[in-house]
Amino acid sequence: MASAEGATAPRRLERVAITPQAAALLRRLEALHGPLMFHQSGGCCDGSSPMCYPRGEFKVGGSDVFLGTVAGTPFYMSASQYAYWKHTHLTVDVVKGRGSGFSVEAPEGVRFLIRSRLFTDDELQQLAAEGDPPRGAP
Repeated sequence: MASAEGATAPRRLERVAITPQAAALLRRLEALHGPLMFHQSGGCCDGSSPMCYPRGEFKVGGSDVFLGTVAGTPFYMSASQYAYWKHTHLTVDVVKGRGSGFSVEAPEGVRFLIRSRLFTDDELQQLAAEGDPPRGAP
């Protein structure tokens, strides 16, 4: 029988993940630009794609939700976009093609994109128990 001392707290459910290919690109980009961050605004044009910026060049605040980190890189989403996507697990991936000129991967001839799936009923229950993710910079 396990003692309470050996028990660990349950892990928070991951809201965002990254594919190995996107993580490899992220490491290359960090070597060029230093620490990075993702933000997804949900606006027009490329706003529905995750934008990757040098950390500190995009100011996050109370209207941004911190979803977690991917490969050590913080991922934020605008609160209005989060209201639509809160039932969805996000995975950052990369594909060939040009995205926004504002995102650091644009000169590489590739772009980050989001793949998604709905959380299961069990995952939604766990998320409800954990409460809403924090807003602004953690």
